Amino acid sequence: MIKPFITASISGMLLLASVHAKADWQDTLQAAKGQTVYFNAWGGADNINEYIQWSAKRIKEQYQVTLKQVKLTDTADAVNRVLAEKAAGKDTNGSIDLIWLNGENFRAMKENALLFGPFSTQLPNYQKYINEDARQSITHDFGTAVDGLESPWGMAQVIFMYDTATLITPPKSIPELLTYAQQHPGRITYPAPPQFLGATFLKQALYELSDNKPLLSEPVTTVDFQKVTAPLWDYLDKLHKVAWRHGKTFPTDSTQMIRLLDDQEIDIALSFDISAASVQIKQGNLVDTVRSYVFTEGTIGNTHFLAIPYNSSAKAGAQVVANFMLSPEAQSHKQDPTVWGDLSVLSYDKLQPSDQKKFDAIPRGIATLSLAELGTTLPEPHISWGAALEKEWRKRYAQ
Repeated sequence: MIKPFITASISGMLLLASVHAKADWQDTLQAAKGQTVYFNAWGGADNINEYIQWSAKRIKEQYQVTLKQVKLTDTADAVNRVLAEKAAGKDTNGSIDLIWLNGENFRAMKENALLFGPFSTQLPNYQKYINEDARQSITHDFGTAVDGLESPWGMAQVIFMYDTATLITPPKSIPELLTYAQQHPGRITYPAPPQFLGATFLKQALYELSDNKPLLSEPVTTVDFQKVTAPLWDYLDKLHKVAWRHGKTFPTDSTQMIRLLDDQEIDIALSFDISAASVQIKQGNLVDTVRSYVFTEGTIGNTHFLAIPYNSSAKAGAQVVANFMLSPEAQSHKQDPTVWGDLSVLSYDKLQPSDQKKFDAIPRGIATLSLAELGTTLPEPHISWGAALEKEWRKRYAQ
């Protein structure tokens, strides 16, 4: 007789919590009406700026909140502004209400107590559509625990490109890539760090070669760096001997790798844009037999986020904006490659069938992988590993 009583009590508590959550969100919606949210976001791409303007129009129509983009050339400028305001004692009416950020900028704001929250896990659309178990990059931003202090907005993941007319079975792991390079000298390469994609290649290789992967989530100063990274340098020593131009010269970025692939100088190119191959085929920069793929065990990916400064004067409005950005409407529109092509953070399995159809209908192009085909997203190591790996790489291989 006790168990049914306990079950009923728990059900009642959950229902009460749900009612309170809905009431709290209604209070947030009411407080947000009439607010202006100053959104500090990198403004270097016209298509992204246009997407933000589209979002602003929808948010105004649905919630009576005005979203104004403040275009940045460097996100660190916004971080420094909030830090300066805190140093000056300006703890209310700050100049920034919402920031697009991740990685080092998030870590700096969190460590200096510059963020409002936790708030993201309480957003209705977060609770409806986010599956934290599916991607560690949702809960850890380059190794720094998010703790509800920023709301996921979009994702990127490493993909590989190859020409199916000349390569039937591409290598599906870091060890297989070395074997392929040894069998086909001069056909494999990667961008030179500290270029972002090149640095990510180092992380991908280290992750696959490491026999103690949890260490990569720790600050690099707390581990034996030389011991942990020894397999990586041994691997690169072998790879460079048979790499494009004998590992003495490296591509500058993904764009150059794509040109080399099209010129048939190399067999595999890398990108952090899942639509890259389709876009380049459409533009005539790649032949239409090129396809994208990922490694069997997954590839490195990361999430970019929206955060609210601690001294924002429009915290309710900023939360409403962040919640809208997690709606199926906003996420599916953003993932359209003709709009932005940014990978959605929503869990496909959590969507209503009607919303799944919206994502299914997104034009992907002939060489763009679906969400299912992208497989596992491997986590970025702790933010501190980036500089350490780049420094050691330059010491060993920079000419």
